[in-house]
Amino acid sequence: MRKILRQIILISGDTSLLYLSLLLTLLIGFWSGFNWRIFLNHLLPFSILYSLWLIIFYIFGFYDLILPRSIFVFYTRILIALGVAFSLGIAFFYLLPVFGISPKTNLFLDVFIFGIFFTLWRNSFNSIFSRHFLVRVSIIGQGEEVDNLKRKISNSPYLGYKLIEINLREDLFDQVEKKNIDTIIFTKDFEADQRLLKILYLGLPERINFLDFSTAYEIITEKIPLSMISHSWFLENLKEGDKVFYDKLKRIADIALAFIILLLTSPFWLLIAILIRTEDGGPVFYSQERVGKNRKRFRLIKFRSMVVDAEKEGAKWAEREDKRVTRIGRILRQIHLDEVPQMLNIIRGDISLVGPRPERPEFVVLLEKKIPYYQLRHLIKPGFTGWAQIKFRYGRSMMDSYEKFQYDLYYLKNRSVFLDTRILLKTFQLFFKKG
Repeated sequence: MRKILRQIILISGDTSLLYLSLLLTLLIGFWSGFNWRIFLNHLLPFSILYSLWLIIFYIFGFYDLILPRSIFVFYTRILIALGVAFSLGIAFFYLLPVFGISPKTNLFLDVFIFGIFFTLWRNSFNSIFSRHFLVRVSIIGQGEEVDNLKRKISNSPYLGYKLIEINLREDLFDQVEKKNIDTIIFTKDFEADQRLLKILYLGLPERINFLDFSTAYEIITEKIPLSMISHSWFLENLKEGDKVFYDKLKRIADIALAFIILLLTSPFWLLIAILIRTEDGGPVFYSQERVGKNRKRFRLIKFRSMVVDAEKEGAKWAEREDKRVTRIGRILRQIHLDEVPQMLNIIRGDISLVGPRPERPEFVVLLEKKIPYYQLRHLIKPGFTGWAQIKFRYGRSMMDSYEKFQYDLYYLKNRSVFLDTRILLKTFQLFFKKG
């Protein structure tokens, strides 16, 4: 809840600064000739433009609450986002001249003023909320996942939590009062401890929030702790009967968006085909068998980015600096154009735009032996992009697959139109990243 509140504060602050920047721009631009009719004439077109800018800021990760690792990265991201916003503004006013205004200097001035406000506002927000207004939580329990969650909280103050250690040998509520603890998280191991349960029960009047570990882990990390759930969790949380309307709506959206993407990228297809053929004379497309919904196999289509005999020694995990990737293939992968032919798989119904990434049959057999409940990925259609793809790096090992499956479970439980939209918007960030 704190995370949502912070995002609302960020969006509200950005929106307020956008309109303040517009007002100052018009005051400076028109100077003595300014009147409120001029402001009202600019209000509607700039409101539409600002809505698009907010989407751009979302794509660039300005509402993720993740503090940048360095000042250089922070300012670079701001400059690129403002550059994209300015370019969109030019296209908006000069390709769609329907509002009776053509701001030239004013558009640049608006972006410049907002850029200053935006930078100061984000620096202030990061400074205040990374140190203050944190939910003070304590975790009762032991194990690897508990340690992982503790590290996550300690290393990620932007999430809005501060870890407070407590000693179970001392008076629990005396520590709660002295350390101002808001929430106590406990693992299932302690549910069998009747003495502790009684103490926690007596603490209800103290207005302390209690969370079981799996729920807290899911809220904070946005993934499901695989090692701490059982068969009953799936029966309680995977309500496939409630997704009928959602699935139909998603199919319509899949077809429409896939056609749009194919249309927008079609000018590049001939050029890509020529470049691939020119490099080594091999085929333009590459299809690979994958496992889909209900374990149905299909052929996933891509632009070929590896040498022709890349798997002559059998299937293997992709490597960071994979020598099998061609020069053209490396460029296609960096800008993710090698994936575009998968729109044909979407139209055909093999995959959806959003879902767990489809895996190869050889790896599925291995992963199902090593990762509990892995077969449940096949309850829904795999996706062109997915929650695990935007939250975790490219999978190159068994451990990576284990980690990504926890994100897949989160999506399986929480999938919705809102979450799908969030994933699609975040996927656009890939075009501004390498790898």
